[in-house]
Amino acid sequence: MDEQTEGARPRLPRALKPFQAPQYRLLVAALLLSLFGSGVWLVTLVWQVIELGGGPTELSIAATANAVGMLGSVLVGGALADRVPQKYILLAVELTKAAAIGTGAVLALTGALELWHVALMSLVYGITEGFFYPAYSAWLPALLPADQLLAANGVEGMLRPTILQAAGPAVAGALIAAFSPGIGFLVIAASQILAAAVLAAMSRTAVRRQVAPDGAGPLRSAARDIAEGFRYMLRTRWLLVTLVYACLMILVIMGPIEVLLPFAVRDQAGGGAGAFAFVLAAFGIGGALGSILVASLRLPRRYLTLMNLTWGLGCVPMVVIGFTDRLWLMAAVMFVVGFAFQAGTVIWGTLLQRRVPAELLGRVSSLDFFVSLALMPVSMAVAGPIGELVGIPVAFAVAATVPALLAVAAVFGFRLRRDEILHPLDVARPPAQEPVRTP
Repeated sequence: MDEQTEGARPRLPRALKPFQAPQYRLLVAALLLSLFGSGVWLVTLVWQVIELGGGPTELSIAATANAVGMLGSVLVGGALADRVPQKYILLAVELTKAAAIGTGAVLALTGALELWHVALMSLVYGITEGFFYPAYSAWLPALLPADQLLAANGVEGMLRPTILQAAGPAVAGALIAAFSPGIGFLVIAASQILAAAVLAAMSRTAVRRQVAPDGAGPLRSAARDIAEGFRYMLRTRWLLVTLVYACLMILVIMGPIEVLLPFAVRDQAGGGAGAFAFVLAAFGIGGALGSILVASLRLPRRYLTLMNLTWGLGCVPMVVIGFTDRLWLMAAVMFVVGFAFQAGTVIWGTLLQRRVPAELLGRVSSLDFFVSLALMPVSMAVAGPIGELVGIPVAFAVAATVPALLAVAAVFGFRLRRDEILHPLDVARPPAQEPVRTP
């Protein structure tokens, strides 16, 4: 009878199967709240800088502080994620965010906030993000079977743009229009507190690594762990090539998107906070659709080729941003960019979890952040001055063309097509993870 009942149950779509696990449902709820706070932060930060009299250069400083904080913490975050239960790391991240942004909200609402306060908040926010991603990536395979990881990464890929670039910015735009950026900071702090409460209700899982006591101090142990991750990256061609490509891509696209896009919306289309939130929402909705599409399918056989070309060719429409004064056209372009970026990112997250050994996953995930975003502070720092020097159209033209050329070079110049055939992931039973070879 039980077998008949089980057989009669409708099968869930592939993208929804991870939700059968109660702990995963709680993790998704915490992720949703955390991403919502980050989405509100994206718009609130920009308009708080503008309200305090700042321009592209001042916004570059705040954005650079965020990127520097992330890069400065992410390698340590990866080492911790392979040694400390990931629940505790994520819990500490949300509480730290709440404390920092809550303090900023009090300063803003009392009229005491200054630009250096905003830059400091952005620095702390970046530091916490450096700890979040490695812990989340390392925890997910401990909660779900391997054949559900693509779907779970698709869910994250849907939530991240939908909440981070759509719902959060939309709420922020409405709050700023009705009240002030200070209220936006208050909403961020409340969202992070709720995320921490959900994480506190989750069960702790054991770290998927046997750490033998060696008598070394914590700093030496962390340095040795980080070095082991670097050695794995340097001898793994597909990982190294993709990360270097991503690093160069981020250099040319993140500054224009994060720093120059708000001013393109304001100066070319005559829009304010609500208009900028609308463009971000289009980017988020496109990303959500791209994520759900990939999550609903099997991992493609040519996963490295498809992923890299999707990222590179998806940037090409950005050339339109610098030459149009139509807000709807800016939104349409960012929709396409968001679709392509998140579709490739879902494949990438699954690729790391399937091919990287479990005991190295936290550190390799942190290296993913560190190497691919290594030049992000440079991109943020120079975007404002370059935009003022050569103009927004030239900056977006470069951002549109360079990634496509880099993608073609990565795929066809470094034998990635041969690697993906030798290591197929589109099979019912996943192959064993690549062994860790000690030099």
